[in-house]
Order: sequence, then C-alpha cells, then structure tokens
Amino acid sequence: MRKRTNAVVSAHGDEVSNPESLHEDRKQGANQFPSSMKIFVICLAFRMVNSLFVQTYFNPDEHWQALEVAHRITFGYGHLTWEWTKGIRSYLHPMLFAVLYKVLSILHLDTPLFMIKAPRLLQSMLSAFGDLYLFKLSHVLYGGRVAQWALFAQLSNWFIFYCITRTLSNSLETVLTVISLYYWPCLRVNSTDVPPVSRIWALVAAAIACAIRPTSAIIWLYVGLVELFVSRDRLKFIFLEVIPIGSIVLGLTFLLDRWMYGSWILVPLNFLKFNFLSSGGDYYGTHPWHWYFTQGFTVMIFTFLPFMVVGIIQSKNWKLSGLILWVLALYSVLGHKEFRYVCLHS
Repeated sequence: MRKRTNAVVSAHGDEVSNPESLHEDRKQGANQFPSSMKIFVICLAFRMVNSLFVQTYFNPDEHWQALEVAHRITFGYGHLTWEWTKGIRSYLHPMLFAVLYKVLSILHLDTPLFMIKAPRLLQSMLSAFGDLYLFKLSHVLYGGRVAQWALFAQLSNWFIFYCITRTLSNSLETVLTVISLYYWPCLRVNSTDVPPVSRIWALVAAAIACAIRPTSAIIWLYVGLVELFVSRDRLKFIFLEVIPIGSIVLGLTFLLDRWMYGSWILVPLNFLKFNFLSSGGDYYGTHPWHWYFTQGFTVMIFTFLPFMVVGIIQSKNWKLSGLILWVLALYSVLGHKEFRYVCLHS
C-alpha cells in the first residue's frame, strides 16, 4: 500500500506530494491542454459529417426564421411569417446566412445543392467552436480527464447530434453560451488566473446571444449576479463593462433592425410583450410546470442522466449546478415548452 502522507490529489486525478503545487497544477492545466487546433479539427470533422448525416425535419423555425428570411434578404423574394410583421424577431441571426447566400451568389454556386447544404455546413463550423470551448471550460474547471469525457458526452449525445447543426437560433445561442461561460471569471476555481480582458469577451458573447434570442438573458442574469457577488470591482463591472457593452450590441442590433424593417422597432421589447406579458407562446401548446424536470431535460440527457447526477455531486460546483436549476426553473414558469429551449444550452 502506497503512503499518502502529505499528498493531495490534483484535479487531473494524479497524486502530488506537495500540496502547494496543487494550485500551480491547476493553473498550468488551465493553459496547457492539448492543442486547441487539434481539438477543433476533430470537432469540425465530426460536426460536418453530423450536418450531412441529419436529413430529417425537426422544427419550422430552422427554415422560416432563418433560411427563408436570409433568402429574401439576398435574392429579394421569400415568405416572411407573422413574427416578422409583428417585429418580434431580430434580423441578426438570418443576416449570417444572408451573407453566406451572397457569397454563393457571387461565386455562382447558388445551386439548389449548395443552397441546401451550405447553411448546415456553416452551422457545423460554429458548432465545432462550441464543442472546443466546452472542452476548454471542462479542462479549466476539472482537468484533462474530465474534459475528455465531457467532450465525448457532447459528441455522443443524441439530442445535440440531432439539433446542433440545424439553422435554429438556439444552435448559435448554444455556441455563444458555452464560449461566454468559458470566459466568466466567477466560474473559475481561482478567478485571479483569468486575464482582465476575459470578462469583456464573456460580456460580448452574452450580449450577442441575448440579441439573437432575448430569453438568453435568463442565463446571464444568474451569471451576472454571481459575478457581481464575487467581484471586487463591482462599480467597474456595472458601469464600465455591462452597460457599455450591452448598449453597443443592443444599439447595433437596433440599427440593423431599423434598416431591415424600415421603421424603428425594439425587438426585445416586442418579444417580451408577446411571450411573457401576453403568453402568446401558449397558442402553440402548453405543458405542465414540471415538464422540463420529468420529461424535457431528462429525455435529452437520456443515458447520461445517472452520470450527470454523480458528476454534480462529486464536482461540488454549486455555481454551474445552480445555473442548470435556475434555467430549468424559470423556463418551467412559461406555459409553452420545447426541448430545444433548455436542452441545447443546459
């Protein structure tokens, strides 16, 4: 039997003889993990195959709230659903695919095959970044071994495979959410290891996610309050970071929507009025309050559910665990529920 005197176990599961070296090991582990490019290439190859493999139809929004709108922007014709006449959708997300369509048009590649496959392939590239940052986040928090298993779970999860490469706004929101979570200092074991600019990137990604889907603010309200609670420079965080960055992103999105709609429309306000104040989403069906806990989230996790429970207990990371519970609880208040609302970024 080996002696374990004056030894501790690092986040990588390795034994270190000097307890003082544990912090240094975590610090190095946060920065010296396998090549980001190597991980990204693996994820990109997987997601590109993923996008070509999924041939099914899932939700009308992946077409009518993204590609059809982008087609209208680029080529001048295409049907706009009632959401666009009511001004509850931002043109920020469809504009991404409109640029892609324009490039295809310039290169004379706007054939039916490319017009169908290219948006999915573009989304697969974005999804690969989400996979990479999930690996990086797991590596920073728990070490290399856990990061490998987290990436395996991400790539092998049936619902992620089924949805993440679709042109849903939720898919891009998911990528931005993971990227932002990686940069938030309050989620790190030791926030002093995080560069000061890290929080800026976190806020930019979070603001864009909210501009694409205002309901994303549910996530960032929680994370922002945690950051505010643990931060030593709270006034700087609020007045020099949150307000300026949020105002810039909201202002640019406001100008984009003004240009596309032809009139001044504040999409987040219209979205809030329709979905929260008037419960307009209930028109599309409702579920009982416990649906996400008993069906939605558990079905998405599926066979990983017991491992998730064990992981939450062993990690003792109340911040991330609290975030999952917070998202599920607040979305449960709404009558209209869908798998993609919480499953893609929980």
